[in-house]
Amino acid sequence: MADGREAGLETLLQDLRYGLRMLAKSQGFTAIAILTLALGIGANTALFSVVNGVLLNPLAYPHSAELVAIYGKTPGYQRAPINYLNFLDWQRQTQAFSSMAMYRNQDYNLIGTGEIAERVRGYMISADFFPTLRVTPVLGRTFRVDDDQVGAAPVVILGGGFWRRKFGASLEITGKSITLNGTSYAIVGVIPAGFTFYGQDRDVYTPIGQWNDASFRDRRVDVSAHAVGRLKPGITLSQAIADMDGIAQNLAAAYPEADKAVGITLVSMKEDLVGNVQPLLIVLLAAVGFLLLIACANVANLLLARSMGRSREFAIRAALGASHIRVIRQLLTESIVLAGLGGAMGLLFAFWGTKAVLGTLPGALPRANEVSLDSRVLFFTIALSLFAGIIFGLAPALKTSRVDLQEILKESGRGLSGARHRLQGVFVAVEVAMALVLLVGAGLMVRSLSALWRVDPGFNPSHAITFSLSLPASPSTNSAETRARLRHFDDKMHSIPGVQAVSVTLGSRPMIHNSSLPFWIEGQPRPANLQEMPQAMFYLVEAGFHQAMGVTLERGRFIAPQDDENAPVVIDIDDIFARTYFPHENPIGKRIHIAGFDVQAEIVGVVGHVKQWGLDADAKSAIEAQFDYPFMQLPEKLMPLAADAVGVVLRTEGDPTAVIDPVRRAVEEIDPREVVYNVQTMDEVVSNSFAARRLSMILLGVFAAFALVLACVGIYGVISYLVGQRTHEIGVRMALGAQRGDVFRLVVVHGARMALLGVVIGIGAALGLTHLMANQLFGVSAHDPLTFAGVALLLIIVAVAACYIPARRAMRVDPMIALRYE
Repeated sequence: MADGREAGLETLLQDLRYGLRMLAKSQGFTAIAILTLALGIGANTALFSVVNGVLLNPLAYPHSAELVAIYGKTPGYQRAPINYLNFLDWQRQTQAFSSMAMYRNQDYNLIGTGEIAERVRGYMISADFFPTLRVTPVLGRTFRVDDDQVGAAPVVILGGGFWRRKFGASLEITGKSITLNGTSYAIVGVIPAGFTFYGQDRDVYTPIGQWNDASFRDRRVDVSAHAVGRLKPGITLSQAIADMDGIAQNLAAAYPEADKAVGITLVSMKEDLVGNVQPLLIVLLAAVGFLLLIACANVANLLLARSMGRSREFAIRAALGASHIRVIRQLLTESIVLAGLGGAMGLLFAFWGTKAVLGTLPGALPRANEVSLDSRVLFFTIALSLFAGIIFGLAPALKTSRVDLQEILKESGRGLSGARHRLQGVFVAVEVAMALVLLVGAGLMVRSLSALWRVDPGFNPSHAITFSLSLPASPSTNSAETRARLRHFDDKMHSIPGVQAVSVTLGSRPMIHNSSLPFWIEGQPRPANLQEMPQAMFYLVEAGFHQAMGVTLERGRFIAPQDDENAPVVIDIDDIFARTYFPHENPIGKRIHIAGFDVQAEIVGVVGHVKQWGLDADAKSAIEAQFDYPFMQLPEKLMPLAADAVGVVLRTEGDPTAVIDPVRRAVEEIDPREVVYNVQTMDEVVSNSFAARRLSMILLGVFAAFALVLACVGIYGVISYLVGQRTHEIGVRMALGAQRGDVFRLVVVHGARMALLGVVIGIGAALGLTHLMANQLFGVSAHDPLTFAGVALLLIIVAVAACYIPARRAMRVDPMIALRYE
């Protein structure tokens, strides 16, 4: 037994040494084959590393499968923000969760002695937040229940990155204080630097229960808070859903005004984080799979052509007693060595390619920071290389191993005809078919993006810019002071050269932030509860908003400077609001009751609809109707929500980014404690709204371009080889009277037939596969005939072009020389 293993190992080593010598003798062939395989394997490895990091790897928390994202569910939203008082009831009543935590985005102004304010990113969190995620601080402690109460001493936990950047990773930091929004917070702990939540890290964490705002404890008001929970061991998601549904029914019975028809949505945290990117990644993974198969077919063709030149070698080896299995094993060994070298180079391509993709479009993928070439990706590359070696080496090995010595000697160097030529043609047809599928996918994505760019967003993004502005608020800041600060800010902005219009804003901002409110129309019966009321997106705006955004006026008037806190409440509605709720009448002068604000407002204008949810998703949204509400008329009880930070939109004469430095200087002159942050041009906002589509288009386009090149090379290689093999035949034809044009057509027609067969097969495959990307398309059908016809025509033209040089060479064959050679 041991002798048999040693003999087998010795035979394998012999095959390896011989294979390496043969590859070294054909350096040009070896280089082309390795590069072709490296391209296919590298693309597959790069995309698998993304799939692995985004879809396959568990979240970076202990027992992350137990983590569940918890949302409210209302008639307008399946995943709505939650209410603090409802959250407390969920905590008390749940039987399915071992712990549950609430969190809310909250940025702060960090103010030091004699320093300009710095905006820091933060979360308000409940005391169970870090224990639920099972994150242990590197210094100090997490929040206690008594920290998470109104009136408790202000405390803060620092993010690890912020701790290192701002405090030099001082081990003496706990017990010291920092000033956030004018309030001194004692530092009680530091979270590890690598901690992220939903792909982001935070600088500071404060107790949410200390937020002493009336709206926060009103079950009817949405303050953009969310929750996460950890299931008890053994509890399934479906059991947790049943448990929370029962709690929702209890709250609806106890608080019908606020919680009637309010449900609870549960989704695994991983699924919630990954979102809708899974279908996109599956499509792209299938695309690079096709690219690898094209590369394998190309290399198989090269090996088949090369093996024809080695026919005598294998015939003689067979005559000397080598079995078919022995010859097949030798050829497969060479193929696997070739694939291994291609895989090694492919890893380098994957490393560079992954970094390039993530660096170009970092916001297009969730968990992008977790994508890496880890051990699983390395194992995938090894397995893929082995698979590729067997796939592209098997057909040539089987064909070459079964040789006829007499036939080989009779052909006298002309190689084997017939079956081998047909096999090469099949490989080319397969390449063309798969290239067509990729080109159709890329073409559909290009047409989708083209259609998206033609969509009117309802505003003019050109020369418009938006940013956030923090205000130096304190608990004692009143509404009059907040309004005065905003008016002073407006005056300063108008004094900047090049600024045409400016408005502060809250609530919704197109494609950035969504906020809605329930309402009912005056003269109609008031619905029994909030959930039965219709809802509309609302924008808190100043008089310059519509000019700054480039929103059109359809009738009536825009909100004007006189619509201030001393004037009657007015609103502008959009055309969808008008058509939906006032279908056969003029809405100007009509009144609606806005439940969340507890006010009655008169409609003074109808404006164009803004694509709030994105260019491609707006019509699919549950809430389309919109209204604009004067910022200065925000009710007194809600003005504290504007005291900390507001959004701003500016329109400029030239490049909008050129005004940001003057804006920052003007803000510093107003108050050094104010900070400008989150700067984006509106063109960037629109572009970012379909970043995932753009990523898929770019990747599919790159894969399709490579596939087209490989298919072209495959056609050229086969036709060129066949011309060389048929030199004698061509000489005979020309000696018998065939014209050069006849020879040219013969060669071109042969290549065109292979390509046409591939096109027919590819169209059938594409018709079956493009429906998988239907949800990624916009404004074009998955079976768009124009795209299919255009791609088919392109491939046939490319195939004919690839035949041109071999055909020209065939035309120049001298019959006398060809016949003399034979």
